[in-house]
Amino acid sequence: MRMPVHNQSRNVPSPLRGGVVAIGNFDGLHRGHQTLLHVAREEASRRGKAHGILTFEPHPRSFFKPEEPVFRLTPPALKARLANALDVGFLVNLTFDHDLSSQSPEGFVLEHLVQGLGVSHVVTGYDFHFGKGRKGNPDTLRAMGKLHGFDVTVVEQVTDDGDGHSPFASSSIRSALNRGHVRNAAHELGYDWIVMGEVVHGDKRGRTIGFPTANIILDPGAEPYRGIYAVEVRDAAAPLGQAPWQGAAYFGDRPTFNTNRTFLEVYLLDQDIDLYGRTLMVSFVDQVRGDKTFSSVGALVDQMNVDCARVRDILSAPRGDAEYPLAQLQQRGMI
Repeated sequence: MRMPVHNQSRNVPSPLRGGVVAIGNFDGLHRGHQTLLHVAREEASRRGKAHGILTFEPHPRSFFKPEEPVFRLTPPALKARLANALDVGFLVNLTFDHDLSSQSPEGFVLEHLVQGLGVSHVVTGYDFHFGKGRKGNPDTLRAMGKLHGFDVTVVEQVTDDGDGHSPFASSSIRSALNRGHVRNAAHELGYDWIVMGEVVHGDKRGRTIGFPTANIILDPGAEPYRGIYAVEVRDAAAPLGQAPWQGAAYFGDRPTFNTNRTFLEVYLLDQDIDLYGRTLMVSFVDQVRGDKTFSSVGALVDQMNVDCARVRDILSAPRGDAEYPLAQLQQRGMI
């Protein structure tokens, strides 16, 4: 069943009103976020209510500093897909604009939580701030909850083993991907990082050298480490449960050809499929090597053959049972 997505808190269907709502940016839906959603789901089950996510689009940083694009781990469509896989009951994307950014914390609670969603319970992280000047915090929510009749659960920082470990955070996952540490990012996310995008026409250079690629333009701000990756690829429109295609992906601007255009290029192993216009989901399993310039096209092709052999080794190696819910669903093709 597809999770309903709403772009405002007003006029949501009556079965969703009075539910349990987790509030935050939820970029990445990483393991810390998943803990919040687990708490919300358990509370909703206890109350016999729906549970959902209240989040913001665009990312607040993009509103305040539009000249500095944010590396979004999960743009809206992918965030909704992951939330649906986690059985979230509904998702509300509030438009983060001048009006919302200027709203007092009390005004935000009254308009969106009380009048809009009629919440019975709110779940948020220990570091959540909201309202004009980020003056609202969990204590504000607790005080407003007492005034308007809803309860609040504040989830403290989520780490692997308690004290001494950094909390899971979208910023550290972005940093890991910037450096090519794909497995570290996956550990914090609880699944292999995914790029979701439409295949567009490139210059078709790959086909002339025996490696036809599907080209995807990443959103502004997305900047993983430039190089070659072992990936698994699915058609976003395909029925759930289908086995993924194996592939070698390149992110960069092809310095050997001096193109000055940055793409994610995906070469499917052992497949010859017309992918133009399709929306693909590309899961990054591991990094193979960094980007480099080659002295000739022949040298590049030789290296690509080596890269593909390495990709086959990575993707054929036993990966063990998935430890986290989204990783389990990902491996079963259920996202």
